[in-house]
Amino acid sequence: MTSLQRPTTSHQQLYNADFAQWITQATLLLQQGKFDELDIENLIEEVEDLGKRDRRALCSNLEIVLLHLLKWQFQPEQRSASWRGSIREHRRRIARILQDSPSLNAYLQKEYEDCYIGARLQAADETGLPINIFPKVCPYLIESTLDAEFLPGNIEQG
Repeated sequence: MTSLQRPTTSHQQLYNADFAQWITQATLLLQQGKFDELDIENLIEEVEDLGKRDRRALCSNLEIVLLHLLKWQFQPEQRSASWRGSIREHRRRIARILQDSPSLNAYLQKEYEDCYIGARLQAADETGLPINIFPKVCPYLIESTLDAEFLPGNIEQG
């Protein structure tokens, strides 16, 4: 029987009953080198999920930046400090994730257009403007989207 096939242990039961305590116990076991006592199956699942969380957070923050850039550009009369603050905050969140995990830059590049599609739909919903007002292809370079100083002009200025 391999370590992944071990019968349910108190560590596995603790995982379902008190996640925070499970983390504390797993950390202690790792520090003590007691690898044979670890709940390996759930530990693997949690480590895999860490990467997924960062990717989801990256896309979520990017969609919010793109959403507010679209609203900024296509509803200039509605521009507010709140929109600007949201753009700045979500850019900071993206920068922090990329600083901690630079390899996610490639993921961000790959998902950029999909994130734009979501932001475009949300912009139409939030503004009440017809979807066809917003370009089908993202009008912003990724570098501009992440640039702390970039804000698009209104639709007349491009």
